[in-house]
Amino acid sequence: MHVTVDVKGEDTHELDLEADDGTPTYADLLDEVDLSPHEVSVLVDGTPVPEDQPVESDHVTVLRLIKGG
Repeated sequence: MHVTVDVKGEDTHELDLEADDGTPTYADLLDEVDLSPHEVSVLVDGTPVPEDQPVESDHVTVLRLIKGG
């Protein structure tokens, strides 16, 4: 599955997702872009989605919740 991941204020990633056990989840997607589900929210059409939900969209927005400084 090809997915565009837009990390707001940072990079955009083009991913081809596959999971060993079938359908990739949003946690798998975050792992591919080296982000923890504890530091971001994944949004599909502006609505947050749970990390254990299967990826069903070809465009995802990732919003960082915490950024050190």
